[in-house]
Amino acid sequence: QSQLVESGGGLVQPGGSLRLSCAASGFTLGNYAVAWFRQAPGKEREGVSCISSSGRNTDYLGSVLGRFTMSRDNAKNTVYLQMNSLKPEDTAVYYCAAETYCGKNYYDYWGQGTQVTVSS
Repeated sequence: QSQLVESGGGLVQPGGSLRLSCAASGFTLGNYAVAWFRQAPGKEREGVSCISSSGRNTDYLGSVLGRFTMSRDNAKNTVYLQMNSLKPEDTAVYYCAAETYCGKNYYDYWGQGTQVTVSS
């Protein structure tokens, strides 16, 4: 069965860091760009970042630029989201999704989400 599974979420204090992982099984993640989304309670889902299939190109939401970094290890079929200097407003469920290229806005695979809570 082809799927994406996120991990690495949790509770962290403001200013702290977390690294989220998005692992694929049943298909080759290296053939896809991967996007991270987040959805906070009562808010619409928003795109956070995207990385091209090669990993050479990334794009970020303005509010996370300079704090979040995407990377990928195609040999491990995994994409990462390193989140530093976390703020309470980063609290949300984070999802990864695979698409043919960043910006296509049609996703072939979605993960189930991982909760990130930033609170003192």
